[in-house]
Amino acid sequence: MPNLYQQPVAGIKGMLIANKRHDNQVKSYITYNKGRDWRLLQAPPFCSLHLQLQMSENPYLSGTISTKSSAPGIIVATGNIGAELSYNNVGMFISSDAGNTWRPIFEEEHNIWFLDKGGALVAVKQPSVPTRHLWVSFDEGRQWTQHSFSSVPLFVDGVLVEAGAENQIMTFFGHFSHRSEWQLIKIDYKSIFSRKCTEEDYQTWHLHNQGEPCVMGQKQIYMKRRPGNYCMLGKDYSRILSAESCICRAHDFECDYGYERGSDGNCKPAFWFNPSTVSRSCSQGQNYFNSTGYRKVVLNNCTKGVKELYTPRKQQCPNRPPKGLLLTTKDGKLTASLGSNVTFMVHLDEGDSLRTNIQLDFGDGTAVSYSNLSWTEEGIKHVYKSAGIFRVTAFAENTLGYDTTTLYLHVTCPVEHVQLLAPFVVIRNKEVNITAVVLPSHSRTITYFWWLGNNTEPVITLDGSISHTFQSEGMHTITVQVAASNTILQDTKTIAVKEFFKSLLLSFSPNLDEFNPDIPEWRQDVGRVIKKALLQVSDFHFLSASFSLPSLPSFHFSILRFFPFHRFFFTPTFRLILLFLNYFIYPFAVQYSGLTAPLVDSSPRHSSSAMLMLLSVVFLGLAVFLIYKFKRKIPWINIYAEVNQEKEQEMIGSVGQGDSTPKITLSEFSTSKELMEKELDARVKSES
Repeated sequence: MPNLYQQPVAGIKGMLIANKRHDNQVKSYITYNKGRDWRLLQAPPFCSLHLQLQMSENPYLSGTISTKSSAPGIIVATGNIGAELSYNNVGMFISSDAGNTWRPIFEEEHNIWFLDKGGALVAVKQPSVPTRHLWVSFDEGRQWTQHSFSSVPLFVDGVLVEAGAENQIMTFFGHFSHRSEWQLIKIDYKSIFSRKCTEEDYQTWHLHNQGEPCVMGQKQIYMKRRPGNYCMLGKDYSRILSAESCICRAHDFECDYGYERGSDGNCKPAFWFNPSTVSRSCSQGQNYFNSTGYRKVVLNNCTKGVKELYTPRKQQCPNRPPKGLLLTTKDGKLTASLGSNVTFMVHLDEGDSLRTNIQLDFGDGTAVSYSNLSWTEEGIKHVYKSAGIFRVTAFAENTLGYDTTTLYLHVTCPVEHVQLLAPFVVIRNKEVNITAVVLPSHSRTITYFWWLGNNTEPVITLDGSISHTFQSEGMHTITVQVAASNTILQDTKTIAVKEFFKSLLLSFSPNLDEFNPDIPEWRQDVGRVIKKALLQVSDFHFLSASFSLPSLPSFHFSILRFFPFHRFFFTPTFRLILLFLNYFIYPFAVQYSGLTAPLVDSSPRHSSSAMLMLLSVVFLGLAVFLIYKFKRKIPWINIYAEVNQEKEQEMIGSVGQGDSTPKITLSEFSTSKELMEKELDARVKSES
């Protein structure tokens, strides 16, 4: 039966009153041997008394039950008589013989205080009811006299009892109404006593349990003031007149640890307890005390009798193989920070600890060994120098056998930086790889949370890469969160999903790093200039521009609108762009689908020659543009266009998408002089 409330009785050891739930009913029980045996509180004629045992939240009120060590055997409590505890029709009850018999004193709830070391009782109504009277009893609650302490009814919020040999003062504090100020009333109750007590004013009282004189293994006799004597005790005195030990009997013993009382009243092993288990500190050649399933109730003073029958028996320690090996950390956690001191605890349920060898493998290539378990009582400390998940193994062995156990420890390091690597544009319904780069990088200790597109729930992985296929066109957001130790970092990228796109790779000359030492930003600067120049001289639709890894001198353009790139590389517009980049930015090469066009070498140039070359190219470009616009109005231009188209188709046919496509250098392109000669030849043919 579970205890709902339990209250010790002051002045009598081993005596408790408790409320227990039984068959959905709350009832009050009493014990005289510290819970070994319980019985219901008796109340006439054939019912039981049930008490309210809640402690008062107000320290200046007595609560629902009052006892005092200087007044042994007197118990005052709030309760009811019936089949179970009820909060209706409650009253005040008192016992003068330590709970053996009870009698009612008030039909309403009162607060009770002990005066004069327990020689008198004073009662006041609960604070919810205003009063100007108090009641005093000198005969353990049999008779009460009424006294007025205020001319106006007072809500009593508390009482202070100032104990002392020469000072008997009670202080009442409360209020006349809920809106009034606090009121303090002091009462000197010394005048209600006629004299000081003498030896003739005392009598002996034998503590018993329903007539049984032996309580907690003793026959105890107390000295109490005779009820009805109006004398003052003045100071405390010894209450126990004598205490004689009793012969031990069965009710002086309770079930030992791991045992429970069966239906026949005997103590038997619980389902979870193995009585054959011997302490691991018990070594071969030593002795230990084997429990009989019983132990004497704490503070019980009985002697002889059945004591030897229930006392644990002395036996020799057997030699046993190790069993029940347990490995834990001192703080009970399975995680540790990199570089911290981890303390491992090794526990063995069975086995000779003095003759059992212990080995501990930390999982990082180091291990320790101890000749016996006693060396590991303070724990085994270790510092991990790298992050990861380590398999820690403990091994216990002696001449009769062995046992082993394993623990997996996560050693983590906080994440300082995360970068999401993903292409700027991908093709719809085509799988794409997405990578999260983490610094510092520690495998197997980082958890990745991926939000892909419009997904509300993340995909959780232990790997820093993931593959995904986008089903619809448009701009899609990718977010990754990286969790390690107590740190969580996040990065987000936006990807364009298209039905089709082309990528143009511009490869820079390797010697650019020599002209720009220790300046890694030159690629970004060049990229912005190139993109701006291409936008000004072409009708390309660029989505983005990005660089490869810093160690590779390359530059990517993602172009969304389909464009005949193989023709663009042989147009005057493209040549203009090449010359512009060649003379005004940096020397580099343009590569598209295996076709590479190196833009001059890295030799120094004179700014004057560059300007002249640029002007000639500009005039040439304008001339080509005018010819293109008015070619239908000039008769001889048609012949040139047809011839040029045939040559262009021949050149287009030689450009392929595979790796075997030959590379064409800038020297293979027609120069401006060659172009003019071709134009004159075409004109001569048309005239003839």
